Amino acid sequence: MIEHGGGGDRVDLVCGYLYSEDPLFDPAMPVFPPAFVVRLPDGATAGWVQASITYSLEETAPSNASPNPISTRLPELVLIEVLSLHLATAPAADHGWLAALRDPVLAPALSLLHSEPERKWTVADLAACAAVSRSMLDDRFRQILGRSPIRYLTEWRMHLAEDLLATTELGVAVIARRVGYDSEVAFSRAFKRTHGLPPSSWRADRSFTRG
Repeated sequence: MIEHGGGGDRVDLVCGYLYSEDPLFDPAMPVFPPAFVVRLPDGATAGWVQASITYSLEETAPSNASPNPISTRLPELVLIEVLSLHLATAPAADHGWLAALRDPVLAPALSLLHSEPERKWTVADLAACAAVSRSMLDDRFRQILGRSPIRYLTEWRMHLAEDLLATTELGVAVIARRVGYDSEVAFSRAFKRTHGLPPSSWRADRSFTRG
């Protein structure tokens, strides 16, 4: 227990953390600011969040009982609710994914890249499909996402590859084709450049860590 100050109203703080490798939390393309305040509207939402926090704290108190899956899932649901409220009320962002998804140039381009990551994209092809000039597309990527269209595509492919390596038993050659590489060698080289390990070693290391 920590006590600080005095003379004012009591303030209760509940702290926690979330670790995720999802691109949503990539600090290089921030969706969320480093710190923000969400004020819950009066009503059922505020009551549910407060009750969920109270329940989670009581259920996660040290004991010999087996972990309750509800108490471990509830904090995730509370976080989802809070982030949803923030996104619904936050002012429009100038940079990052939220800004890109609202941008008339980038939104259709990102949709194309995400839906067909295996396609042999060039900036000219992407610009033509998005019905904008090549220079405009490149400028918008750099201004809002801080990277070129091809670099963004490469990073997105690596994220997809990570997910496939971690959650499936597909071979490296199959994964390479799914994320747009003609050969396993080219894919392995690109993966090692960004992760420091070839795909097979990264998968084995991850399995050992989780095990």
